[in-house]
Amino acid sequence: MWLCLVALLSFHEFGHAWAAHKCGDDTARLMGRMTINPIVHIDPIGTVLIPWVLILAPMLGIGLPSFLVFGWAKPVPVNPSNYGNRKRDDIFVSMAGPAVNIVLAVVLMVVFYLVGAWPEKLSVQQLENPAVMVVFLSLILCFFNLVPVPPLDGSHVLRHIVGMSEETYMQIAQYGFFIILLLINFTPVSRFVFQISFNTMFFVATSLGLN
Repeated sequence: MWLCLVALLSFHEFGHAWAAHKCGDDTARLMGRMTINPIVHIDPIGTVLIPWVLILAPMLGIGLPSFLVFGWAKPVPVNPSNYGNRKRDDIFVSMAGPAVNIVLAVVLMVVFYLVGAWPEKLSVQQLENPAVMVVFLSLILCFFNLVPVPPLDGSHVLRHIVGMSEETYMQIAQYGFFIILLLINFTPVSRFVFQISFNTMFFVATSLGLN
């Protein structure tokens, strides 16, 4: 499961780097980050610590669902000064990662269906199916990263919507990791991410005639 997460995160970060390149900023490309090579994207906390805590928690008797695993990779370096339209392009680059995860989920769903690995009837119980789990995990990454807390992608969109200054954003970002931990453990955020991810997967599968 963790290896699938790392692969999906690599595509996620490639999406950010590609979008930044399209917006006129080659910082990520020049630093070797416009790639799906996982080695350059691994973040010790978001790619290793958080996912493994969530994977091991049920085994240690902690009340977290074993199928709810998510995380983030090392943020792709960007220089907004190179953007043609700073606000528009920052939102576009931020949303590119989650968008790639949705596209991947749809493509994988179709591929698994064509090779006979997709279940005839999709249900929560089918999350134990490796094919379903990979698709679900890609959607988890999409919606988890939309949570508006730094360093997650949704925080960039919220910052522009409310007109938050760069200084204020960076001050909040210092505590982003702890805020995320609190949200995961003491709010319905993790359950919400699970529900919207599963519902999206079910909707896409039904729309494509795979369910």
